[in-house]
Amino acid sequence: MTTIKLLSGRPWARVWSLAAGCAVALAVLAGGVSPLPAQSIACMVNGEPITSLDIEQRTKLNFLTTRKQMPRQEVLDELTNEKVKLKEAKRYGVDPTASDVDQAYSGMSQRMRLSPEQLTKSLESQGVRPETLKARLKAEMVWSSLVRGRFKESLQVGEKDVNDAAQGSGETTQTDAFEYKLQPIVLIVPRGSASTAVDLRRKEAESLRERVQTCEQANSYFKSMQNAAIRETVTKTSADIPGPLRELLDKTPIGHLTPPEITKQGVEMVALCDRKPTKIDTPKKREIREKMFAQKYETKQKAYLNDLRKAAMIECR
Repeated sequence: MTTIKLLSGRPWARVWSLAAGCAVALAVLAGGVSPLPAQSIACMVNGEPITSLDIEQRTKLNFLTTRKQMPRQEVLDELTNEKVKLKEAKRYGVDPTASDVDQAYSGMSQRMRLSPEQLTKSLESQGVRPETLKARLKAEMVWSSLVRGRFKESLQVGEKDVNDAAQGSGETTQTDAFEYKLQPIVLIVPRGSASTAVDLRRKEAESLRERVQTCEQANSYFKSMQNAAIRETVTKTSADIPGPLRELLDKTPIGHLTPPEITKQGVEMVALCDRKPTKIDTPKKREIREKMFAQKYETKQKAYLNDLRKAAMIECR
């Protein structure tokens, strides 16, 4: 249900109409000739308009991502919430630049194995402007940063909380966990190379695996090799590493290389420099901790948003 905040003794209906008219006029000036029905004002949130075009665009975007047709009121509530979130975030100095939003857009396209240009074309082919997705990304970015920043202390999940939660559910967190010291290695294959070139580098990697017995040898080989790179040592725990890679590292002798993997960069391997038991964290502890954090975050952000909506001036037609 849409919240409507009216202040007694003031002609807010006239203010709303004036603001709506200004928004339409700006749309006409920006686009030359704009179809007025598509730009009609559906709602005013703290003096900012939500147009019927905004609702139409968000409805299409939501359908693309969920394959469900959301009711108009739910879409309007979503857009209203975003206006409220953005205003509150700006009050606390959380205001990402256009470049920040573009980076988030680019990151999303990479996760979809697309370029930003390909993602834009894909959206436009479904009648969705890229600005519609960017607006949603911006709201998600600022809200997450704001909630995590303002309520950092109350969102923390302690070790005792994790153990108590595990015991309460009958689970155990006492599983083997290790700390790994790793050096990523890549034999570079230029993009667009023929499959034969990739296969040659993979065979080269297999040959090197047989020769390398220590990380010192790995550094000696790969630092002097053309079109190859060995990165600085990184330390990871079992909880930081996906299950399949964790199993692979547990089977790899210390000082040796993992089997080669074909990636966008070329042929990649990992040199295992050290592996030792640790009680710092385990995959099960990480899973429980993240679940508890998500529950705390959801409860906190809902209450926060509810308070902000109550304080906001929201008027819809």
